[in-house]
Amino acid sequence: MQVKATSLPGVLILEPALFADDRGFFTEQFNARVFAEATGFRGTFVQDNLSRSLRGVVRGLHYQLEQPQSKLVTCSRGEIFDVAVDFRRGSPHFGQWTGFVLSEANRQQAWIPPGFGHGFVALSDVAEVFYKVDAFRHASGERSICWNDPEIGIDWPLAGSDARLSPKDEGAPGLSRAEIFEIGSIGGISINHDGP
Repeated sequence: MQVKATSLPGVLILEPALFADDRGFFTEQFNARVFAEATGFRGTFVQDNLSRSLRGVVRGLHYQLEQPQSKLVTCSRGEIFDVAVDFRRGSPHFGQWTGFVLSEANRQQAWIPPGFGHGFVALSDVAEVFYKVDAFRHASGERSICWNDPEIGIDWPLAGSDARLSPKDEGAPGLSRAEIFEIGSIGGISINHDGP
């Protein structure tokens, strides 16, 4: 497996080994031992999620204030522009973002640890995004921050008028008004329930 760092420490791009010939290909999509060696992750994935989006659909920026999730994201059909944003107040990278294309053609995966917001836009007519998480969904702890918040300044590859959003994401606050994470004194993440 090849591992590429991004501009946000902890967020990684992974490319599993591929064995191809004129019949097709084989790849280990996930191998716990190899993954742990590549990322340092020692937890357990407890849920697999799959979403299908049409061109121009933006999902995010999502995170879980309670029971935060690590995510291993793959685009198994089509192509997406995937984004991670550091939502850890006190981090030297707070509010910064990184983005990358994930597609069925490049077969790359994104590793997004807890404390980071996640979002993507579908670049193909149809995009299917599969992601593994290490904590169960906790609906009351789910949060969203405005996908095009100028304070974050994500350079999305679409015009704002072309974005297709859920009602939840349309009404999401900007970073300055959102409940976010706090960096603990030991370097871990502690949750700030009261917001900023």
